[in-house]
Amino acid sequence: MNVKELLKKCQRDRTAVLATNFYNFETLTAVMQAAQRMQAPVLLQLTRSSIDYMGLEQAVGMGRRAIADYGVEGWIHLDHGGSVELVERCLDAGFDSVMIDASERPFDENVSTTRRIVELARPYGVNVEAELGYVAKLGQAQGGGFTTPEEAARFVEATGVDALAVAIGSAHGFYKQAPRLDIERLAQIHAATDAALVLHGSSGIPHDMVREAIANGIVKVNLATEIKDNFMRALKGVLLESEEIDLRKVFPKAVAPVVELLCEKYRMVGSSKVK
Repeated sequence: MNVKELLKKCQRDRTAVLATNFYNFETLTAVMQAAQRMQAPVLLQLTRSSIDYMGLEQAVGMGRRAIADYGVEGWIHLDHGGSVELVERCLDAGFDSVMIDASERPFDENVSTTRRIVELARPYGVNVEAELGYVAKLGQAQGGGFTTPEEAARFVEATGVDALAVAIGSAHGFYKQAPRLDIERLAQIHAATDAALVLHGSSGIPHDMVREAIANGIVKVNLATEIKDNFMRALKGVLLESEEIDLRKVFPKAVAPVVELLCEKYRMVGSSKVK
């Protein structure tokens, strides 16, 4: 399957794919170990900052090699592509899916930018994701700017986009108060368009709430913050208790907690073949 087919299958099955960001060899290893253990498909996500840190070819090469070595079904996705130039680089590098994020621009500009990416991506046959509404970024305040069913329908019709990240109450980064997803709004958006709906900012959202979102149309669940947080918390704990300077011995000890986290997340979205 390609990513478009994967998301359509999730729509039919009322399940979702867990889309996981990775930042280095260790976080990639954790994602792959969990996916292999749970017999779940893996959608590896890279942001611009991760691409800048690891290098585009290096990051893609690591992801492709890991998918092959662990024997799981997997793809590579650009998360929050902020420019046409970056999306073009990722298309040329062989990404299976790309996101253009023009959500902070006026509606008409978001439409025109997204439509341009859809046209650019067509010869490559890759999945294109966009964002509509206000999903707060790290450090930004929550509230306001929720996606409306009417605008979602107009946006998808005008752009031809395959997948749409919707603003229904989630946020990137840590939550300062208990998150609450607007499931009724989500159901209305789902009824208004057949685009694959995406939940950004799932870290910290209760699992039963995520499952309710999946039952009402979400087919791709992004996970990033909890991966970084669990890895760094474990690593700091190891460093406090050891004088070891060989990072090849230290870093692997921080991988195991991330694997356990991800196994639970694969169960949460319903993509695991292991109960």
